[in-house]
Amino acid sequence: MNSAIEKLTYILDLSDSIQDQKSIARAYMLRAEISIEENYNRFNPTDIESYLKRAEEIQKEINDSLGLGYNYILKALSATRSTSFSNAEKHFTKAKEFFDQYESTVNINKLKYYRGLFYLSQGINKRAIERFENSLPIDDPYQPNYLRAKVHLNLAKAYKNTQQYEDAKLNAETAFKIADSYKFPLLKLQSSKIISDTYEKLNDVENAYTYQSIYVKLKDSIFDEASLESAAKANAFFDNEFQKRHIKELKRRYENSNQVGKRNKLTSILSSALLIIISLLTISLYRNNQIKVKTNNLLLKKNSELQLAKDNAEKAMKAKAQFLSTVTHELRTPLYAVTGLTHLLMEENPSESQKEHLKSLKFSGDYLLTFINDILQVNKIEARKLAIEKAPLNLKKVLSDVVNSLTQTSKENNNKINLNIDEGIPENLVGDYLKMSQVFINLISNALKFTKDGVVEISAKILEEDDAEQHIEFAIKDNGIGISQAMQENIFDSFSQGSVQINRKYGGTGLGLTIVKSLLELLGSDIQLESKLGQGSTFRFALVLDKLALEETNIDVVAQEKTDLKSRKFKVLLVEDNKINQVITKKIIAKQNMTCDIADDGYQAIDYARSNRYDFILMDIHMPGISGIEATKEIRKFDVSTPIIALTAISLDDNKGDFIKDGFNEVISKPFDPEVFYQKISHILT
Repeated sequence: MNSAIEKLTYILDLSDSIQDQKSIARAYMLRAEISIEENYNRFNPTDIESYLKRAEEIQKEINDSLGLGYNYILKALSATRSTSFSNAEKHFTKAKEFFDQYESTVNINKLKYYRGLFYLSQGINKRAIERFENSLPIDDPYQPNYLRAKVHLNLAKAYKNTQQYEDAKLNAETAFKIADSYKFPLLKLQSSKIISDTYEKLNDVENAYTYQSIYVKLKDSIFDEASLESAAKANAFFDNEFQKRHIKELKRRYENSNQVGKRNKLTSILSSALLIIISLLTISLYRNNQIKVKTNNLLLKKNSELQLAKDNAEKAMKAKAQFLSTVTHELRTPLYAVTGLTHLLMEENPSESQKEHLKSLKFSGDYLLTFINDILQVNKIEARKLAIEKAPLNLKKVLSDVVNSLTQTSKENNNKINLNIDEGIPENLVGDYLKMSQVFINLISNALKFTKDGVVEISAKILEEDDAEQHIEFAIKDNGIGISQAMQENIFDSFSQGSVQINRKYGGTGLGLTIVKSLLELLGSDIQLESKLGQGSTFRFALVLDKLALEETNIDVVAQEKTDLKSRKFKVLLVEDNKINQVITKKIIAKQNMTCDIADDGYQAIDYARSNRYDFILMDIHMPGISGIEATKEIRKFDVSTPIIALTAISLDDNKGDFIKDGFNEVISKPFDPEVFYQKISHILT
């Protein structure tokens, strides 16, 4: 500890000599942090306040927001040691405001760690363990290994407090290894004590005795008389230097406001300051070479770590891309059966009651397809590559469709849905239909899921409007189980449902609210949550929707004529390995008076194409034997004119151009809207 204080004194001297105000503030904060440390026996809140106050003055002067954030963290830790937990909570809140400006994972993880210390000091061990675990991996530009060892040491303390001795031992051993490798004697001392205690609790007397011996030896070596005397001297020297600098700063301020008539005193003070600076420069020149060597070694180490992190990140991204590609195909294939069969049933003159069910099924299928596509584009949302697709929409119909699709869900928990739409909202507005529908479905289905024998109220209310647009507030309110204050902190995080128990009881992926928040940010809005445990929840957000001009409204009302291909009897080759998909696609084709041959794989497709003439070929991509792409290349060797259309379950966002290069004329992604399918066929054949 005395070595650390001596180095801080040196850093202050060096920073003074080069007028590095940021480093001076950092040195004062480190001095305060040393005083706050639990293993430092001279805890004086008054001294700590002085150091942090001086650092804060400098940080405000140079506009160092990140430094101010850490300043408030140290204030929170000092208040925690003084058991002033309400003040500590205020300081943590202030620190988070500064860190939110940077959106840095490193800073957020460190804040979680310090929050863990706050809970550990109050004996709230489970929350402390949660914060410590979530803070890993933790990093710091000045003391990464020391901070990592501290996380594991405090995890060991929390686990020990909750009598989870095996976990306590594992974390204490990790802290011990780090402390031993990087020469942190005090951390090594504390971790050896915990290891000894846990072995004793686990009835391993031999290991308990071994680590107790290590603890005693370390304690004797650290707290011998010479070390304590050296620490006292170093502490006194730093405090003396701090007072000198404080006096110097006060004199500087006094002189700036009272220059007239103070020239003699000014000369004396400046002379003294000059002598001090010369002395500091002499010391800094002596140690400058050592600092450069250490800095170069640190940079080399950091470069290696960054390169390793970059390689790991690239591997993870490749694995993620492969995973999403597989999931896309496996989900789209059965979904094609659902949407295709729904369309065919709707074409067979169902009864009115069946029509309602089929419409709900079709709407849900369309939504599920959109949901799959949006999940695959989460990275695009974060990278701001997902575009808003504005088009005319009927807001009342959007909400009614969502409510109708969730009728069965509401019945399962005996819930009632009330839909209240402001009468001033017109029939036609301009917005992104799919993204808005996904937001409503996620929020309303969540409300229905977590409410039983209750009421879910959906309201749309005009806040402001002018001739061009309306500012509409939406609210989804339920009287279900509610959300605790603690859970509200991370309820919008990915895969978060508040607790494991809630996840097991109610199910779901925990992605719904994450997608809602991301989509609303894309639409220029923000979601607000009001909830009390056991009383229900209310989610609010506002959207600005453009009004539709009168002439556009009239145009939009005109129904689009359906595509009719029955005038000519086309002959089609369908290449598809999935038997259900064969039946569905064949029936969709037959609706337009077309006949087709079916090939189960790529080899059969080549033989059929060579021995027959077809008006066009529908080619699946993933099949046993050879793929649809390879089959198309072979067909193009002897037939370059017959249109070949790819029917595929993979995402077409980035690779449609590749299909065209491989010999395809068009690409249709499964599942598809039959009308869109007919339009593309008509376009190719004409």
